[in-house]
Amino acid sequence: MTESELSSIDDGAEVVVDLFHAALAARERSHSPYSRYQVGAAVRTSSGAVYACCNVENAAYPESVCAEGGAISMMVVGTEGTPMITHVVTVTSGETPGTPCGGCRQKIREFSDGGTQIHATTVDGVVRSMGIDELLPASFGPDRLL
Repeated sequence: MTESELSSIDDGAEVVVDLFHAALAARERSHSPYSRYQVGAAVRTSSGAVYACCNVENAAYPESVCAEGGAISMMVVGTEGTPMITHVVTVTSGETPGTPCGGCRQKIREFSDGGTQIHATTVDGVVRSMGIDELLPASFGPDRLL
């Protein structure tokens, strides 16, 4: 990641700033006693609804829940029909933004129409923005099965 790919949350669109604050608040609720790597995520649907969640670790690591996956699950429960994600904001620690893991990339893709924007941020507001095709190139999605 180069410096030119990074920007500040202060330069972001209002919807991204609002999602940043929702994800930041969710991150504060993170249950991460093992890695101490707190993550918050917020997704916005095409209807404008926002769902936020944090990561929840478990002593059996594979059973942990990622913040992005939790937010997407909440979105599915809270939406009639098949929701479409327009924006995702993640908030992680560190000097550079942490992007979603492979499993979460696929979960985002499941509810993407190709125009979904992902904004990986740090708690200090450093942001790297990308489209779903950059996050998960040559992806396999529901259009291949339906």
